[in-house]
Amino acid sequence: MTTKQSRTGHLIGYKRVSTKAQDAQLQADALSEAGCSKVFEDKLSGKNTERPGLLAALEYMREGDTLCVWKLDRLGRSTKDVLTIAEELHGRGIALRILTGTLAGSYSPKGEGKFFFTMMVAFAELERDMIVERTRAGLEAAKAQGRTLGRPSVVNEDVIAAAKARKAKGESVTAIAKALGVSRATLYRHLTD
Repeated sequence: MTTKQSRTGHLIGYKRVSTKAQDAQLQADALSEAGCSKVFEDKLSGKNTERPGLLAALEYMREGDTLCVWKLDRLGRSTKDVLTIAEELHGRGIALRILTGTLAGSYSPKGEGKFFFTMMVAFAELERDMIVERTRAGLEAAKAQGRTLGRPSVVNEDVIAAAKARKAKGESVTAIAKALGVSRATLYRHLTD
């Protein structure tokens, strides 16, 4: 029996976090509990199409295997990206299993499994777009009502007055910014107003 045949039918895990500061332990625990015999990992944004861990997982898998992810968004951020990966999996006879989220379930490379997966990925992207649109509408409504958005300013009238007085005495903007505890860019913005 060859190595390729001996791996057939295994559950192969893939976990991804967007930054090196994030922890993939929750995903690792879920993939382990699901019974994954091998797990590949990336610490890159889902928008990045060159993900070495995913590419290694795709190369490793054989017909009859199942790629297992914690949530669909771990596989990719856009419908196009996820569908491209799904098409490759389906074309090679590899199933996909999603452990949590709206699309949790196993999708085979045949029949209604492929159709259902394609439809649900489209709905997931629509849902993300609607969330973005609702957030944008909420921000616009808050602005229209005169509410201040974003981080509170560290600069008030006293800081501006002190900065202008120091500038008039010939101090450099760098020295003023350091003394007042604000960035040079913030100080420049307020001194030119």
